[in-house]
Amino acid sequence: MSDKKNNDSAVLANPPFAGSLDFESCAKDLLQVVKTKKTELLFLALIIRLLKPGGRAAVIVPDGVLFGSSTAHKTLRKMIVEDQKLDGIISMPGGVFKPYAGVSTAILLFTKTNSGGTDHVWFYDMQADGKSLDDKRTDLLPPEKQGPKPTVKLTKDEHAKNNLPDILERWNKRDKSELKNARTAQSFCVPKSDIVEQGYDLSINRYKEVVHEEVDHRAPQAILDELERIEKEITQGMKQLRGMIESGK
Repeated sequence: MSDKKNNDSAVLANPPFAGSLDFESCAKDLLQVVKTKKTELLFLALIIRLLKPGGRAAVIVPDGVLFGSSTAHKTLRKMIVEDQKLDGIISMPGGVFKPYAGVSTAILLFTKTNSGGTDHVWFYDMQADGKSLDDKRTDLLPPEKQGPKPTVKLTKDEHAKNNLPDILERWNKRDKSELKNARTAQSFCVPKSDIVEQGYDLSINRYKEVVHEEVDHRAPQAILDELERIEKEITQGMKQLRGMIESGK
């Protein structure tokens, strides 16, 4: 769809995954952008071509697009980061497209500039979308608490079942307060220099830091003392049981 007022354009797309075409079936101008048979990469190249300068895209891609090691994968990612403006990536859990597909996916958000502009990239680790992640896709919350704009504010526990309102709120702050988030947070920003250093890998797992909870292990001597106490109680109990049996004969 296009906005005639400012001559910008926008593309929202969920192109087919894991498809393959013969080179003879592909438009030559697309192959000049990226030489590949993979449909998800060809569609991404087509979207970039269709957008007008200043136009924005939100494209659902399989995770492999973010970290694939082929020349085509790397070329396309570098093009989006260096030649366009990569705004953000929303990593989605594997079950959002069940029962049709279980592959893990992400939403790629970028602006066509033809002159670069990527300064930092906003990442969000989406864990839930309001429905179960099995084949049934059952609602986890009532209708008024579903979607990106629920009519009732969600509690912390409800947020764990529907991240969509939080995604929208944080997206609007991606160039402000989100810049201060640690990489242990559910959303954070990564400087372009870090992405270049990682070979244009756009997988959130490449940059997210996991905090391991410190476990307070008991001292070995305390564990042995506890085992010895339990053994004594078992021995005493067995003696009492044996006495009861013998007295009843």
